[in-house]
Amino acid sequence: MSNINIDNYLEAHYIHRSNWLRAAVLGANDGIISISSLAIGVAAASTAREPILLASVAGLVAGALSMAAGEYVSVSSQTDTEKADIEREKQELEEMPEEELQLLAHIYEQRGLKKETALLVAQELTAHDALGAHVRDELGITEMSQANPIQAAIASGAAFTVGGLMPLLVVFFAPVKGMEYWLYGFTILALIILGATAARTGGSNVLKAVTRITIWGTIAMALSAGVGSLFGVNV
Repeated sequence: MSNINIDNYLEAHYIHRSNWLRAAVLGANDGIISISSLAIGVAAASTAREPILLASVAGLVAGALSMAAGEYVSVSSQTDTEKADIEREKQELEEMPEEELQLLAHIYEQRGLKKETALLVAQELTAHDALGAHVRDELGITEMSQANPIQAAIASGAAFTVGGLMPLLVVFFAPVKGMEYWLYGFTILALIILGATAARTGGSNVLKAVTRITIWGTIAMALSAGVGSLFGVNV
């Protein structure tokens, strides 16, 4: 049997990329669609470039800060809950170690091990790292599921900014007349590239990802253009 580098084998799985990939795709997708939709809505009611540019820049700054703050609060709340559960688990292991051992064995038995084997595994894992075993198998908290609030905030804000810069460049250089059509075309192109890149990075179906992201992006921009035309005034 040939020797296998376990670390390299584990890294080959796409699930290890799920945390940062989710944040990057969410931020970039939100940046592209939000700024494009905002610019299209204003462009549909404007005959000058300045209002469209001002709204787009303001939306980019506000959106990036909002994404960063939202991600920070969300991840911090998750982290606080995980820490509270871990502290509770520590206390339970100190106060009722036998009950916790039986619970761990029951978990392994539910996963398909024989009762004797499940108990043996639970005993060995408890002897090795009782808290680690319960955190992983009882609480479901793993290194992959944990995220750093600061890193998550920076990643989301940066991804939103990168995504939002594309429609902002269109606002800078595209003709004012018919700008909403330029925005729509370039936005769809950007969403296709984003969907394909995310799908390839995550090992999923490219066509499915591109179709999903394009359809929802089109709906968002169409509704924004409709609102701009319906409620806007020429400025």
